[in-house]
Amino acid sequence: MKSETLGQRAVVFAYHNVGYRCLSVLLAQGVEVELVVTHRDNPNENIWFSSVAELATLHGIPTITPDNPNTPEVVAQIRALQPEFFFSFYYREMLKRELLEIPTRGALNMHGSLLPKYRGRVPVNWAIIHGETETGATLHYMTEKPDNGDIVAQQAVPILPNDTAHEVFQKTTVAAEMALHRILPDLLSGSAPAVKQDLSLGGYFGGRKAADGVIDWRKSATEIHNLVRAVAPPYPGATSILLGKSLRILQTLVTKCTTSGKPLAFYVKENKAYAICGQGVLRIVRFELEGEAISATEFASRHGAAHFPLGE
Repeated sequence: MKSETLGQRAVVFAYHNVGYRCLSVLLAQGVEVELVVTHRDNPNENIWFSSVAELATLHGIPTITPDNPNTPEVVAQIRALQPEFFFSFYYREMLKRELLEIPTRGALNMHGSLLPKYRGRVPVNWAIIHGETETGATLHYMTEKPDNGDIVAQQAVPILPNDTAHEVFQKTTVAAEMALHRILPDLLSGSAPAVKQDLSLGGYFGGRKAADGVIDWRKSATEIHNLVRAVAPPYPGATSILLGKSLRILQTLVTKCTTSGKPLAFYVKENKAYAICGQGVLRIVRFELEGEAISATEFASRHGAAHFPLGE
């Protein structure tokens, strides 16, 4: 395997766990990575993932961290390396035409969905929010438009009803590693498929911010449950107001209870916390009030077991 791929030169744009694992695949199969382009960690971001820069340093690969990879200086530096391939693994900046035209055998990106579904930003979170039962990773050729190039390989993974975004992201990281490992020999030999996407079968989604985690309790218990698990830690979490205080909900379960037109409310029964939603009832397994983790029993001892309005 290694002797067949040796001599293939690549520049890798990578970050996060997907970047770490997919760079590992390239190195394991003998690809000559001439340069790694990555990001400086943002001190305001929760850095819970592996460092691509550290992996590159371990293997003696030069690393740069430009704010914009499309500047003339960076383009000239990369062009001088005469790479045959670009690989982009969870890199956060778009590569423009001048860069994409450099590799003689193509530029490829690993995307965290089953394209053409969930093109764009944070595809795992969006898939959970929309109640998908399956997602995966897709290796595709890059164009100037995000995530719309020909597909080279895909690997699906299940989304279980109570999976959080972190858990699904771990699965898609493995899916990315599997897809790349499986197709890389064919890609380097020139025999890999390139299947055109039918973009009508999917849509484009933008990024998300903490404010998008505010709960609309008029929605169904299932919809709110999907939001909670899509933004659960290490993401900012789903939020609301209870007793005039900030409420952050970290884990929920959908119950079989019905609401029958009851007002939206939070209550404790038999030492378990619940929320009456627009349709159905959620069990609130883990939550914080004013930043303090509190159990259902503790809440009831402080405030009683009445029904308290939500979101006010």
